[in-house]
Amino acid sequence: MPTSISPDVHTLGHLGVATLAGLAVGIEREWSGHATGPRARFAGIRTFTLLGIACGLMGWFWMAGLEGPSVVMLAGLSALIVVAYLAASRRGVDGTTEVAAFVVMAAGVLAGTGSDRLASGITALTVLLLLEKKQLHGLVSKMDLVELRGGARFAVMAAVIFPLLPSGSYGPWGGVQPRLLWALVLMFSGISFLGYVARRMSRGDSGYAMVGALGGAVSSTSATLALSRVSRHETTAGRALASGAIGASVMMYPRVLIAAAVLAMPLAKAVWPALVVQVLIGGGLFLRGIREGRGDSAAKRRIGTEQNPLDFFTALQMAVVFQLVMYGVWFSRQHLGHAGVYGSAALSGLVDVDATTVSMAHLIASGTAADVAARGLLAGILANTLVKLAIAIFIGRGRFRPLTAAGLAAMAIALGAAIYWT
Repeated sequence: MPTSISPDVHTLGHLGVATLAGLAVGIEREWSGHATGPRARFAGIRTFTLLGIACGLMGWFWMAGLEGPSVVMLAGLSALIVVAYLAASRRGVDGTTEVAAFVVMAAGVLAGTGSDRLASGITALTVLLLLEKKQLHGLVSKMDLVELRGGARFAVMAAVIFPLLPSGSYGPWGGVQPRLLWALVLMFSGISFLGYVARRMSRGDSGYAMVGALGGAVSSTSATLALSRVSRHETTAGRALASGAIGASVMMYPRVLIAAAVLAMPLAKAVWPALVVQVLIGGGLFLRGIREGRGDSAAKRRIGTEQNPLDFFTALQMAVVFQLVMYGVWFSRQHLGHAGVYGSAALSGLVDVDATTVSMAHLIASGTAADVAARGLLAGILANTLVKLAIAIFIGRGRFRPLTAAGLAAMAIALGAAIYWT
């Protein structure tokens, strides 16, 4: 039996959200000119608003037990949209307005059933996509095969491989957790891919300093190595190259903090105060170096922006490193105590700071105090900084070598002090 359909204050609020959903999309369609002129589509501000109201009522009817009338009216509105598209497609194929109408229908029904937040979020996202048409098309036009292949590989890694992996722990020495390992690979690969895209989209005249800093979002060690090699040929750009290497190391700190916050918030809270001085030192040197001229349009190419950070074998290598670090942490915790934890963290930092972040977060999840894990993470960062210092000294040339070495040495000293006082 149908329940009462007498409206109350909450029902009126739901209907109001449905109405606003249609109104917002209708305003955008009217403003963009799609509702008027010789190529006008079927709906403008009035039609979309009425569509939101109608679908809000259908959601309310459904919750009241009137499923039959709701289905009939929704089917009728859907048929109206389809017919409107068929008529408009004779002049040009553009179904954006019609698809937006279906989205408004879905949002209106959700609002009518009480899911106001979800309906509002869908509406806001829809309006944003409609308004940013030119920017989105421009972004796609700048993409090349590398970005497309990287995005496709990430989609396969996240949507195909991840659900198939078991979630249990298998084997001795703390075991192997396939799904956890792959989730970590996805997270760090996603961060690397964002840094890669940002670096590719940077302007050609942004210079070695800025491009090197963006490279630090992918790998500060790789960026330092690439800039050190460039310094052998670009002897007049030593300060800009050094600024890029310092900026790459500075970019490592927010990356570490974001990963720590996602994996274990107590680790992020315990470690961030010890990173402030290094960020201030590196940030100051980076900004100072930016003023020393700019690189040419080939700067991005010379530091290897063509490399795809989502290479499948690279992802597998990351997973292997993470698992080896977890084995090392388990062994250290069982036999060597805190000293072993710090040693394993420093060794993993020689290879990858991300691996150190994962292992220390794993320790906190298994009961280790946050300050112990934070000190271990700092030890890994210090080891990684010393590796980059060695790269700058032995591979770099010209002014790049002393400037980069001085900056990294200052950051290393500040890290050592932070470890001592933490």
